[in-house]
Amino acid sequence: METLTFGSETERLVIRPLEKSDYESWLQGYEGRFPSKRRHDEGRLDMSVCTKEWFDELVEKHQQLAMEDTAYIFGVFLKGDQTHVGMIDFSTLVRYDFQWGRIGYALHNQHWEKGYGKEAVAVALRVAFDQLSYHRVEAHINLDNEPSIKMAESIGLVYECTRKGFIHEFGEWTDNLIYYKNAE
Repeated sequence: METLTFGSETERLVIRPLEKSDYESWLQGYEGRFPSKRRHDEGRLDMSVCTKEWFDELVEKHQQLAMEDTAYIFGVFLKGDQTHVGMIDFSTLVRYDFQWGRIGYALHNQHWEKGYGKEAVAVALRVAFDQLSYHRVEAHINLDNEPSIKMAESIGLVYECTRKGFIHEFGEWTDNLIYYKNAE
């Protein structure tokens, strides 16, 4: 399978697709999570099914999604020791005359309040515009996810609207705030 490479760096972080050699760092990131701190924080997860073979298949699936232009999934790593601190993903919503994508982001809660989220998402948006050729990127945020709202606003995403009954989660159709940014 051909390997697609996208990503970027900041002074402290590397944002890039997962590689099979990332397994130990990736697993430690998830296993190091604290218990859930709030509603939109999964906290500790059962990682027992996440064997090296399972992870290798995940990396291959991420590569396939990128080759299909369906989704681009990035690990966020500390530059020095390659500690896995979280994930960022882009989903292609529509190409053609729109070049429209959606961003999702999650940091392991043991790495919160260090500025990593803001730093990673800001550089990931540059990847979305410059490398993935999106013109518009949206964040779909739960109404009560105040940390995500603050983070989106702090990196220049603009509130556009509230979409009613937009996504099925938590066993029901929920409303989402739509924040967006267009390429310059």
